[in-house]
Amino acid sequence: MSLKLALEQLGVGRCYHMMEVFQIPDAPQQWLDVAEGRPVDWKHMFDGFGAAVDWPSATFYRELADYYPDAKVILTERDSNDWFDSTQATIFANDFAAAPNPVWAQMATRVVADLFDGRLHDREHAISVYERHNAEVRRVIPSERLLVYQSSQGWKPLCDFLGLAVPDAPPPKVNSREEFAARLQTSAAP
Repeated sequence: MSLKLALEQLGVGRCYHMMEVFQIPDAPQQWLDVAEGRPVDWKHMFDGFGAAVDWPSATFYRELADYYPDAKVILTERDSNDWFDSTQATIFANDFAAAPNPVWAQMATRVVADLFDGRLHDREHAISVYERHNAEVRRVIPSERLLVYQSSQGWKPLCDFLGLAVPDAPPPKVNSREEFAARLQTSAAP
């Protein structure tokens, strides 16, 4: 969420994030279609957006990088154990299959849980998948299109990579575990 807000603050336009999937009525079915190999109209899906972060788009980074060959790719990384602990307190704390909206439940399962073979709470396995994903992004995306970024680095590497001026204000730092839970409670969650 911090990167979404940072990119929007930098003026790249609206940034697609999992929160948009809660708000766009057709989005869960669109992502389920993508996950199941059905044709997708990326242009339509991202109409009005200048960037995309987080799941579900991160699952399909390769397809999106191919469709948008001039787009830059930002791989956010953090300590693997910190990442795992955060997932357990936020997104993986929810049982996707139990979501009241069956299309959303299928989409979340296919787009997120299936990446981890359904083993979302297995620390060793989930971290292994996370680290393999990061290595694969580094391998697949040409270095001139890729920024490996940690939010603790602040604005400079992000702005240099995007060719934008560094803002005077500090970068957004949001999405604490408490903020995530509160946002999920007030969103049009499935």
